[in-house]
Amino acid sequence: MTVAPSSVRFDPAVLSRLNAYVAAHPGTSVSAASNRLVDEALRSQEHPLIVFRDGPAGRRARLVGGPDVWQVIRAVRSARQAEPRFTAGEVLALVSDSTGVSGPLVQAAIAYWAAFTTEIDALIAHAAEEESQGRRRWEREHGLLAQ
Repeated sequence: MTVAPSSVRFDPAVLSRLNAYVAAHPGTSVSAASNRLVDEALRSQEHPLIVFRDGPAGRRARLVGGPDVWQVIRAVRSARQAEPRFTAGEVLALVSDSTGVSGPLVQAAIAYWAAFTTEIDALIAHAAEEESQGRRRWEREHGLLAQ
């Protein structure tokens, strides 16, 4: 991907908030923060039920008032794997019932996943690896205590 230089003029109040954001996120430049925040704003315009939050796994897409998008998509994949004969509507209902996330929010997560598949799939893979490492660590610790 090539990066095209661009000149942007910010209102003083916006620039002040942007500088405060950069100061609170060491290692982030004004340019990188501007790019990220504009990208997120555009994504939120395209997907109004999606917001972005910082967390232990980094900055990621969340459903408004709900879980991270990757968590819902992992549940969708699990439901599809458990019930391969279900229709899309039945999978949606199963995920909604089992997670407590409303059908429209599950659909919003699926729409975001369709637009940003690589990003969501990477978060799911990262979570699976973290869980696997945690399980192996627990098994080693448990084995040591059993001796």
